[in-house]
Amino acid sequence: MPLNANLNPFITCAVTGSGATQDRSSHVPRSPEQIANSAIDAAKAGAAIVHCHVRDPDTGEPSRRPELYRELLDRIRDSDTDVVINLTAGMGGDIVFGDAENPLPLDAAGTDMVGATERVEHIAECLPEICTLDCGTMNFAEADYVMTNTPGMLRAMGQMMTDLGVRPEIEVFETGHLWFAKQLVDEGIIEDPVMIQMCMGIPWGAPDDLNTFMSMVNNTPESWTFSAFSIGQNQMPFVSAAVLAGGNIRVGLEDNLWLGKGQLATNAQLVEKAATIATNMGASLMTPAQVREKMQLVKRQPRAK
Repeated sequence: MPLNANLNPFITCAVTGSGATQDRSSHVPRSPEQIANSAIDAAKAGAAIVHCHVRDPDTGEPSRRPELYRELLDRIRDSDTDVVINLTAGMGGDIVFGDAENPLPLDAAGTDMVGATERVEHIAECLPEICTLDCGTMNFAEADYVMTNTPGMLRAMGQMMTDLGVRPEIEVFETGHLWFAKQLVDEGIIEDPVMIQMCMGIPWGAPDDLNTFMSMVNNTPESWTFSAFSIGQNQMPFVSAAVLAGGNIRVGLEDNLWLGKGQLATNAQLVEKAATIATNMGASLMTPAQVREKMQLVKRQPRAK
């Protein structure tokens, strides 16, 4: 199969995520100020897009509080840093069951399952250029946790995003998610240009071997724009894999804490390393303005409080 390298890719930095990494590295930002500063540093290092979650500033636990998102976006926008803002809409779809013999009642402490409108409340208030749509349900790493996104929920959330003028970044964790993404496009819920993120190596979705990755790529319509990443030690190899396959790049502390063996990374360092890999392959990185033009993004201020 001939190479179809993308020599004009963009870099997304996934700044903090919602995983339990806040106590594993002092570089994982918690407060809106810390997340904003880390996002700004990543942009200065070469990231055209910053993908952001928020956390409780005191505990570091993942949060859905709209006021934290509002503060985060205000800080990035007030810095006059040119970067495309991509907010998660993945929170609020968590179900944690009891053990194998007693799945019900649900684990109330871990379950966070809310309706479509509440899941996109912060999107409607903050109006980022992009927000994520996790395009399916899957068993997610921990024994009894299910990431839950029903077809009805995805249709409702996708339509809300489209109506708001916010570009969905469709996150696919396995081939069934990609199949349903095509269905959302066919139904007109997701409009062109279509933007997709391939999430590789996350238990128990698609493994990050190259055969599985290329199966995902080969099943993606040529007109769609895709990015790809892997978690942990394969984050940087997937910078090369994504570019060679014709895609774009994602790195960041959401997916990997390490710059090298025994060396904890910052977001800016991960972006710098990815940028070096891509440019050494002969690529020229896209700017935020070029990404906005390509993906027809609308840069706006938040709605008035």
